[in-house]
Amino acid sequence: MSVGMAAPPVPYGCDPARSRGRRFPEPGSPYRSDFRRDCDRVIHSTAFRRLKHKTQVFVFHEGDHYRTRLSHSLEVAQIARSLARRLGVDEDLTEALALAHDLGHPPFGHAGERALDRCLRDFGGFDHNAQSLRVVTLLERRYPEFDGLNLTWETLEGIVKHNGPLIDAAGHPTARYAEQGVPIGIADYVAQHDLDLATFASVEAQVAAISDDIAYNTHDIDDGLRAGLFTRDDLNVVPLISAINRRISDRYPALEDARRTAELVRELISHWIEEVCQETGRRVARARPQSADDVRHLDHALVAFPPEAAGAETAIKSFLWEHMYRHERVMRVMRDAESIVTDLFTRYRERPDDLPPEWGPHENDETETDRVRRIGDFIAGMTDGYAMIEHARLFDSTPDLR
Repeated sequence: MSVGMAAPPVPYGCDPARSRGRRFPEPGSPYRSDFRRDCDRVIHSTAFRRLKHKTQVFVFHEGDHYRTRLSHSLEVAQIARSLARRLGVDEDLTEALALAHDLGHPPFGHAGERALDRCLRDFGGFDHNAQSLRVVTLLERRYPEFDGLNLTWETLEGIVKHNGPLIDAAGHPTARYAEQGVPIGIADYVAQHDLDLATFASVEAQVAAISDDIAYNTHDIDDGLRAGLFTRDDLNVVPLISAINRRISDRYPALEDARRTAELVRELISHWIEEVCQETGRRVARARPQSADDVRHLDHALVAFPPEAAGAETAIKSFLWEHMYRHERVMRVMRDAESIVTDLFTRYRERPDDLPPEWGPHENDETETDRVRRIGDFIAGMTDGYAMIEHARLFDSTPDLR
């Protein structure tokens, strides 16, 4: 079967006709599945539009051609749809999860997340996955009968668990949450609407998660080359990239630099899609899942890189960590970005009248935590540009972030 051909539906994929439904019951649509409606609701949300002006690696004004959170999410969705089609699982649910996975990111990417996490340390911290859940279940205000987007259980599950279970069978936090516990935004929600935190998520959620890895590894190479942080020759320390570069040179010896980079990115994406499909097929053959719940109750992910491809993917992440994410130019901008977020949080907490009226103290606030976390919600929703405008309004000097 060619990469572009759709596989027949598999029994272990999610079926919208068998969805566990929405927290607030709604009549179905005569022409869209519930998963398609979820995807459309994400696309039309305010939080999704804001991703256009939120940092991926480079702050939005550093150049028009660098990825933002929005273009990143669209690239993840394209890869995820390709994988879902090839594997025979629901494309609409996969796309919804790919588009929603970064809705909770604050301005300035991971720098903003680190700053907010420090600011909120005494109030449950900040986690962008938990914030994504908070966005789609509370902060979006578009419907007359409920807060949030009222997405299906399967979409909410995928937003929370796309990287695996959050707790073990005994209820103890696990993996990245083992030390600090399940984030407050998730813990509070599942107390009212259980998302089975001890199990894996659906195949569709796993596809979206691995597509995120494929997308940012490849487009960060593209953006890093464009920014001059490293060269294609530097990348040849990674055997997979070296082999691809040799093939491109053999096939197109006089190819210009921009097209050579585009061809490298294209071949990397195709390579990883093929590798993931092959490894997932092997895992399916061993596990023989017959339902979506069978996938959830496995003791390992069903969608994964095979060992050699996983090693190459790790090598690329290590290269990007050293040559891009920890590059002094990037680090300098991110340190200044963290200071902007920290300044804003401190100012709003000390002088709540500086907040817009709808975000200031409420009569029904029960605790200091309620008030402080609302400040966190406000800042997390900001775009890079708005955060800089607010900082300039409230302070005498604002970093240029260049």
